[in-house]
Amino acid sequence: MTHRQNEHLDLPREEEIDLTPSRLSAQKNVVRVFYKDLWDKADLGLIPTIFHPDFTFRGSLGPVLVGHRQFGEYVSWLTETLEDYTSDILELVEEGDRVSGKLRFHGIHRRTMFGEAPTGRRVWWYGAPIFTFDGPLVSDLWVLGDVHGLQSRLAPAKAGGLSFDRR
Repeated sequence: MTHRQNEHLDLPREEEIDLTPSRLSAQKNVVRVFYKDLWDKADLGLIPTIFHPDFTFRGSLGPVLVGHRQFGEYVSWLTETLEDYTSDILELVEEGDRVSGKLRFHGIHRRTMFGEAPTGRRVWWYGAPIFTFDGPLVSDLWVLGDVHGLQSRLAPAKAGGLSFDRR
């Protein structure tokens, strides 16, 4: 079983699962295409091959969207805000018509996000998606994201924040 080690030294050391298409179920392969091709390459042309026309999406950064157009605008905004946007697929679990997982999202902060001016640093956060399939296409995608972790990496160091440093 092969795993891809993330090469970015400024990220916690974690390995992606084996993403060889022939080793994945049809539904897990759709999830792989969603993250590695649609998101990581910002290939909006894949949206209708993955989602029903009126699918619902609740993203890790908060918006609730319906349909291909709204979702495409969200992908464009985020991949333009975070240069070299990358999704690391760390776990996938399939149960019936659902696939869930553990992911890490990261990119270089190039545009204002959550009110924070661009830092030029690689920022990251974890997310836990739940894909619901209706036939071969996704009808609903819900993603819970560690927004607090992302915001803490966007902002310059501020006094008074939570700290668990025991030095």
